[in-house]
Amino acid sequence: MATARGFGVDIGGSGIKGSPVDIDAGVLAEERMRIPTPQPSTPDAVADSVAEIVEKFAWTGPVGVTLPCVIKDGTALTAANIDKGWIGTDAQSLFAERLGRSRDEIVVLNDADAAGVAEMRVGAGVGHQGQVVVLTFGTGIGSAMFIDGKLVPNTEFGHIEVDGHDAESQAAASIKDDLELSYEEWAPRVTRYIQSLEKFIWPDLFIAGGGVSRKGHKWIPLLETRSPVVAAALRNDAGIVGAAMAAASSEKS
Repeated sequence: MATARGFGVDIGGSGIKGSPVDIDAGVLAEERMRIPTPQPSTPDAVADSVAEIVEKFAWTGPVGVTLPCVIKDGTALTAANIDKGWIGTDAQSLFAERLGRSRDEIVVLNDADAAGVAEMRVGAGVGHQGQVVVLTFGTGIGSAMFIDGKLVPNTEFGHIEVDGHDAESQAAASIKDDLELSYEEWAPRVTRYIQSLEKFIWPDLFIAGGGVSRKGHKWIPLLETRSPVVAAALRNDAGIVGAAMAAASSEKS
């Protein structure tokens, strides 16, 4: 029986990465390609980079693409850690044109939502019911919320106000790097952020993702939160996997 494959591209503030994906296993089918996010990260420049990645693998099927934006009907309505020119852009049509696909062969979704889909299907969220929140710590903080396994799309929990500041400006992984904080110094910032979030929602589980989840054992045990926190199983590949899953599901529907 042939392995179901899809293709996902994950666009972040610092890098764009993509790869074919083994949909059933939820793993990359080949070594991913990563290129720096163009600066400025305009829609046209980013679309060129996405095309470069897809063409490198000679992929001809549907493609899932993530953006650090609120996405409605394929259109970006916000732009976090990416050029503001994305706001109002029909990203689905842009990528379809650049990749030589029909519009319905492209699925565009929020980056954290994509990561969450992958974690819930094949990662740390498997079997968890109730309210699960996935937080991705990277250039900013992305979020994805699930109720009994069903995605509630386009949550923006990384932008809640904490002590008068946008949360991701205090607790993103990029802040840890920029200020050269140790995990022991950064963890209280994450604690403060999650405790602030817990004033509004009562998750049964938090899943901490992004590249920093690779070292989850160094900082997650230091957190002081009401809800349990576990590291993402797919780590920084979750966005690629979730995007590919979304595109493959769209193809079947």
